[in-house]
Amino acid sequence: MSLHVFLYGARVSTTLTPVRVPSPARQAPRRRTRVLALPEARWALASTVAFLAALALDLGGLPWWAYGPLYVVAYVTGGWEPALEGLRALRGRTLDVDLLMIVAALGAAAIGQVRDGALLIVIFATSGALEALATARTADSVRGLLDLAPSMATRVTENGEEPVPTSELAVGDVLLIRPGERIGADGRVLEGASEADQATITGEPLPVTKGPGDEVFAGTLNGTGVLRVRVERDPADSVIARIVTLVEEASRTKAPTQLFIEKVEQRYALGMVIATLAVFVVPLVFGADLTDALLRAMTFMIVASPCAVVLATMPPLLSAIANAGRHGVLVKSAVAMERLGEVDAVALDKTGTLTEGTPEVSAVRPLPGSGLTPDALLALAAAAEHPSEHPLGRAVVRAARERGLRIADARDFVAVPGRGVTAVVGGRVIGVGRAGDPVTEAVDGDADATGVVDGLRADPPRAAVPGTEDGDTVVLVTGDGVPLGTLALTDRLRPHAPATTAALTALTGTAPVLLTGDNARAAARVAAATGLVDIRADLLPEGKVDAVRELQDAGRRVLFVGDGVNDAPALAAAHSGIAMGRAGSDLALETADAVVVRDELATVPSVVRLSRAARRLVVQNLVIAGTFITGLVLWDLLGHLPLPLGVAGHEGSTVLVGLNGLRLLRESAWRSGQVPFQGTRG
Repeated sequence: MSLHVFLYGARVSTTLTPVRVPSPARQAPRRRTRVLALPEARWALASTVAFLAALALDLGGLPWWAYGPLYVVAYVTGGWEPALEGLRALRGRTLDVDLLMIVAALGAAAIGQVRDGALLIVIFATSGALEALATARTADSVRGLLDLAPSMATRVTENGEEPVPTSELAVGDVLLIRPGERIGADGRVLEGASEADQATITGEPLPVTKGPGDEVFAGTLNGTGVLRVRVERDPADSVIARIVTLVEEASRTKAPTQLFIEKVEQRYALGMVIATLAVFVVPLVFGADLTDALLRAMTFMIVASPCAVVLATMPPLLSAIANAGRHGVLVKSAVAMERLGEVDAVALDKTGTLTEGTPEVSAVRPLPGSGLTPDALLALAAAAEHPSEHPLGRAVVRAARERGLRIADARDFVAVPGRGVTAVVGGRVIGVGRAGDPVTEAVDGDADATGVVDGLRADPPRAAVPGTEDGDTVVLVTGDGVPLGTLALTDRLRPHAPATTAALTALTGTAPVLLTGDNARAAARVAAATGLVDIRADLLPEGKVDAVRELQDAGRRVLFVGDGVNDAPALAAAHSGIAMGRAGSDLALETADAVVVRDELATVPSVVRLSRAARRLVVQNLVIAGTFITGLVLWDLLGHLPLPLGVAGHEGSTVLVGLNGLRLLRESAWRSGQVPFQGTRG
């Protein structure tokens, strides 16, 4: 029998089930399909009850008319659905093994083995019900994520507050999130301070502090504070909705192993029918009893059916997809999940992948004689940059706010692309822009210059770089044309980057290759911090593709991890591609085989390990299925295998293979591949 793998057929609804949580919960709500909610289970139960009642009357010596109709009920209730599916497949010129099971049961009844045939139907129906339940539980594990998000949210308007369905929220709406409530949409905090339990989406073990400017996600649980959140994604595009949608789409794909098995299945089934006829006819030629020959042939047909082989592949891969989805990694197909486990080399982008991709002030250096403290210099620069939309300007303003500095009003703001900005602040013309060589030399030679480097951040596009120093971006602050000091900006390394590169090295046996379009100095700093040796800098998009192809021409299966438009060609060229989802370009997200929704770099080695575990389970399942089929067939051909025992062995192996594949739904399957946290959260 074939496993009808599904999660659910319709696109994810944006009307989500409400969940009231009076206190913080560490786990996602459990949505478990009731056994009798499945039609397969109800038909199997009816067949089993009818069979047991008939068996009791049969063994009690009652006449046929008393128990015969009950056997008929057992046949009909347990066998009508697979028989119908088999006939539909036959009409499409496909030989379904479900139909062969029904033929075997009817054949047993035709030679007077009504009881054995009914037992086959009962075990067959029960096996199908267990498979349906296992499939439903796979769907539950992903679909249960929808229970995390509330159906209603409190929207703040000019007239006050109003409750609205989350499906009606739009980008730009402002939500009020009270203590203990679940957040109704993906967005960014405008006001307030609290903490959010994000364990069900990001896997973080502790609540994360949230304040103005921080991102929050639909379905995560607010702590003790009150937040005002601006909606930044349509509810249909929230992290939770995307996880469910992509896992649903992935469930409809088939891995190469599965496609190969299905190709072989048709030929195997046809060969099995021919072999069954031979098992029946040959003994008759040599004088065997008709009943014995037919019973042996029916038993052979049952035990030789490739049901367990058919189920060997998809349950492990779909379970792995569902588990990865729960932890914020969206693997787009069973093909992609299988290929991830094959990689033996990794190439990494730098900006936005190993680093966070957003400039950050790492050092503030007032010049001697300026009369300014570091805070005063930063406040002047922030006031001048406040109207600017440039990433460096926003970084300067953000740094001043993080230090609690007052940002003065500025007027006469002027921005010159590639050179910087000027504005009048407190009666002085303050400039923030390209550092000249004399100033840079003065700063470099000043032993009293102060500043604390908070981490690594990468350079912006070269046209916007005011100056570089050891891989940092350096800008000069002037007052009325007089140099006042400099600011250094960097691109901070992701907290898990060193541990991730170490884990990928252990997985593949070689350290990842760093491929970046950034300058060699910036690349070298990141490489030194992450233990990478093979560095290729100043690469255009085609340069990254050439590097990936060079590795693959050497016989390696390359996993490329990136985020930008310039990474899309390399993502497409690689054996497998993973895109960083939060800041990733649309093109990169479309091209990649998998997406890390929350930009948690540590999930990359975890999903590779999960894929490898799924591939191991596929091999285990094929071995289990092959062993059972071979053993039962030999027993039937060389000895005397009772029909009930053959049925039990065949169906038992099918259920065993299905359940073995579902082991990857467990939380422990993901935790075994987690990268330990190192460093501080950025």
